[in-house]
Amino acid sequence: MTAAVGTRAPDFSSRDQHGAEIRLDQYAGRPVVLVFYPYAFSGVCTSELTALRDRPDLLETAEFLAISCDPMFTLRAYADASTIGFPLLTDFWPHGAIASSYGVFDGDRGCARRATFVLDAAGVIQWSVLNAMPEARNPDDYAKALADLALRK
Repeated sequence: MTAAVGTRAPDFSSRDQHGAEIRLDQYAGRPVVLVFYPYAFSGVCTSELTALRDRPDLLETAEFLAISCDPMFTLRAYADASTIGFPLLTDFWPHGAIASSYGVFDGDRGCARRATFVLDAAGVIQWSVLNAMPEARNPDDYAKALADLALRK
């Protein structure tokens, strides 16, 4: 079952593409967008993440954390090749633990499903979307969700 809107986001700790430890709770007090994606270097995932990279209006509004089950070193090469500056977090080991805690791990494929969760400053899920594997998410949907979140303050 996918983590529900209105519930506290499951906490986690991971490493980013540079090996730095990232904990969800370190972003307390700020909105966070968790972007789960299946595979680094795949076409749809790359188009989605580079579209976010090219939206400074979004990146200035919230902390974006992109999460996949790829190993850290793969994420480093991917970030460098795609010039992605926001954190790419590994959910490699225990394999899929973060995605599983949000209900978006695809056990048959061994990867995260294409899901996004927008968290408010208190860490409560305020918006989410789950797309089919080949279906890209629209950054304008994130902009709308973040604008709605700002109106609730």
